[in-house]
Amino acid sequence: MKKKCLLGALAAFLILPATAQESLQGESKERLDSAVVSASRAGKQTPVTYTMVYRDELQKALPSASLPMVLSLQPSVVTYNEGGTGLGNSAMTVRGIKGSQINVTLNGITLNDSESQEVFWVNIPALQGLVSTVQLQRGLGTTANGAGAFGASVNMNTGFVTPGPFCSVDFSAGSYNTLLSVYSMGTGLTDKGLYAMATYATGSTDGYIRNGYVQSHSCFVTVGSLKENHSIRFTYLLGNQRSGITWDGISLEQYRADRRQNDAGAYTDADGTLRYYSNQTDNYRQHHFQLNYAWRLSDRLLWTTTANYTLGEGYDEYLKRKTLSEYGIALPGKSNLVYQKRMDNSYAVLLSELRYRSNTLDITGGISSSRYEGNHFGLPLGYMCSDGSWIYLPSAEPWYRNHALKGELSGFVRAERKIGRMNLYGDIQYRRISLTMDGVDDDTMDMGYENTWNFLNPRAGVSYDISSAQNLYASISLGHREPGRSDIKENVKGVSDENPIRPEKMVDIELGWKYSEERLSASAGLYFMEYRDILLETGRLSTSGYAIKENVPRGYRRGIELAGLWKPYSWLQADANLTLSRNRISDYVSYIAVEDGETGETHAVSYGNTEMLLSPSVIGMMRVSFFPWRQTAIALSGKYVGKQYIDNTARSEMEIPSWFVTDLSASWSFPLPAGVLTLSGFVNNLFNHLYYAYGWRWESYSKATDTISSGVGVYPQPERNFTLKVSYRF
Repeated sequence: MKKKCLLGALAAFLILPATAQESLQGESKERLDSAVVSASRAGKQTPVTYTMVYRDELQKALPSASLPMVLSLQPSVVTYNEGGTGLGNSAMTVRGIKGSQINVTLNGITLNDSESQEVFWVNIPALQGLVSTVQLQRGLGTTANGAGAFGASVNMNTGFVTPGPFCSVDFSAGSYNTLLSVYSMGTGLTDKGLYAMATYATGSTDGYIRNGYVQSHSCFVTVGSLKENHSIRFTYLLGNQRSGITWDGISLEQYRADRRQNDAGAYTDADGTLRYYSNQTDNYRQHHFQLNYAWRLSDRLLWTTTANYTLGEGYDEYLKRKTLSEYGIALPGKSNLVYQKRMDNSYAVLLSELRYRSNTLDITGGISSSRYEGNHFGLPLGYMCSDGSWIYLPSAEPWYRNHALKGELSGFVRAERKIGRMNLYGDIQYRRISLTMDGVDDDTMDMGYENTWNFLNPRAGVSYDISSAQNLYASISLGHREPGRSDIKENVKGVSDENPIRPEKMVDIELGWKYSEERLSASAGLYFMEYRDILLETGRLSTSGYAIKENVPRGYRRGIELAGLWKPYSWLQADANLTLSRNRISDYVSYIAVEDGETGETHAVSYGNTEMLLSPSVIGMMRVSFFPWRQTAIALSGKYVGKQYIDNTARSEMEIPSWFVTDLSASWSFPLPAGVLTLSGFVNNLFNHLYYAYGWRWESYSKATDTISSGVGVYPQPERNFTLKVSYRF
């Protein structure tokens, strides 16, 4: 009944004439210092489905939230956090599309890891405090340099220059011993066109679940010169984090007994006592260096160039019971072993774009070249003897080492032509990717691989202004996506040369309507995303027993997205969105490991046409904001996510139940003789709804009994929790 009431309220609200959330704020005027990211962004009349999130909203978000959590109220977005406080590992899906298929850029540079294609948000803490605007594109969107989006893109810009000097200090404290502090200062734009800004942020938390602690530091420095026709900016971003390992989740049995439990680091000592290794951690440090240059050659011609270098290093440390000989230790049997999986990587990019814009024609062309180098190796650190003592291995050799080199050259041309009320759009991208992998994996299996892909990704569309307040648009796009490192390395071990892993392909059709007035706005869109050769875990195993991904011939996502905003009075604003979708795989076959058979042997089960994993058919949000007094804001929001499934079989035992979570926030600003003081409070999960938002499953088949055994692991989200924030700006 609650679900029906929520959906009815959302539908009734959205029937009102009301516009996409960004419309009331309007498109911010482009300045030369932010032009470097404009090429990959959609404009007001570009036939692309997107929303904008501006700095005001980013700064009002929960202080501990990672960027995915800040975007959680956007249309079709589902998020979760492993540790439960916003710090730590977070993930998001858009229309059910996973993070490795969402292209994330910062000032036009891709943040996705070149090997895994994921963005590890824990490595860039407090990012929302550094970003001026975020454009979230759903679907294939516009072409960006480098890796193409395969269903969604997040385009972030740090290019904002204050008119005068400032200094700000933020302190936050919340449940689970969560503490954050942010210090910022800037010169503003001087008379000579120079500016500088620096931000330092630190955060810590115990986490909601055991071992969910995080200690993070980030630093952001930018200096630049902004003249009438030239802009040059240097940016440095440091992310440094140490966090407890939480990605294993917990079983449903544990969830029902103690939802805050986490078995990471559990071991039995020589006396048989259960203990937890205190350093079961994920550690990573990343440096980003960017140099942006923009030159306005004329009123209509703009040239931008960006050079980026990213350097990262880190390790995961574990204590697990292992067979010592597999780790280069010449001793028989198993023991509690402490070991590290280490990595270091570098990523260099150079991109350049030229843009011509007149009243009726907008043409942008760009080229990009990048080189990624990644090294992975494992070190045993020590093991426990039968009497409980420890033997440390200060000079141990790595038991595995592998290396990857990935290069990419891409280019695109995009044009928009305005003819009366009509805007025509055309876009084409070419990508050439080369990948070489060599060495052995952590199971000592060879992972040698070499391949080159050539992709051509065209896009076309049209938009039409019905009136000054209404716009219709339609577009069709073709996208390709190369497999990631984990997809390839296990596939190499388990699939014959006659059936190699192939890139994914998708055709995306978007149809939309927008309406915008001063106090009312609305949008409605239809999408049709047709897949070929989708990469999925089918259950088949490599020769060493790891799950591999294989190409499944066909699938699709089809849905309708509605969004609205209504501001009837200066003190009241309401906004909402609703996504209804159908996400299917055709002729899906699951391969289940045979527990009493040979390694790699599987049992096939056909499920026919079934639902895609982690793709809820209903996602909705409603938020009401009050402004009862000057400089005071109160917001009450609710997020509904329909049921979804952990795997692609759509069985009831693999179901993640639907959830509805309500958050409350309030802020009050008042002037002081020298500056402005703001007090903010946040109550998350106001009605204490207990739920889990993500999961994984295991299965095995017994030949002897002809039965399938299975289980799931889940990620509990926190109970009602609180945060207080004090900000002082002068």
